[in-house]
Amino acid sequence: MLTVALLALLCASVSATSIQIRSSSYNGEYGGGGGQRFSHSGNQMDGPITALRIRVNRYYIVGLQVRYGKVWSDYVGGSQGDLEEIFLHPGESVIQVSGKYKYYLRKLVFITDKGRYLPFGKDTGTSFNAVPLYPNTVLRFISGRSGSLINAIGLHWDVYPSECSSC
Repeated sequence: MLTVALLALLCASVSATSIQIRSSSYNGEYGGGGGQRFSHSGNQMDGPITALRIRVNRYYIVGLQVRYGKVWSDYVGGSQGDLEEIFLHPGESVIQVSGKYKYYLRKLVFITDKGRYLPFGKDTGTSFNAVPLYPNTVLRFISGRSGSLINAIGLHWDVYPSECSSC
C-alpha cells in the first residue's frame, strides 16, 4: 500500500513539473474577406516590435510594415496614400490594439505599456478591441490578408523576449 502511494506521489510530481505555463494568445481576424494571406511569425525571431509603418488613404488602412528588433518586415498592402512611421521607445511594447473595419481595415490604434496611444486611419466601421489573454504578454507579431488594401488583421501575443542581441 505504501509503495502504491509513493508511486502515485512520484507520478503526480513528475507530471506537475512537465506542465508548462501558457503565454501565447491570438485575436482576430478583424476585417473583411479576400486578399492574400501574410504572416510575420518568423519576424518575431528578430526581436520585439520596435516601430510601425502604416499607409492610410481617405478611407482605409492601405498597407503596413513592422520593425522587429532592427529588421523591417516585408511591406504588405497597396501603394496609394500617406505613409506614417512611429518608433517605440526602448523597452516599450504594444499591449492593446483596437480598430475599425468594414470590408477592409479602416482604423488601427496601438496602445503601449508606456501609456502612448498611436492611432492610424479613419473612425468609421465595426469596432474591435484586442488584448492578450495572459498577463505580462505583449504584441509579438501580426498576420492577416492584403491586396491593394489591408483586408484583415490578426494579432499574436506572447512574452517580451528576454534577450535580444539585434535590438
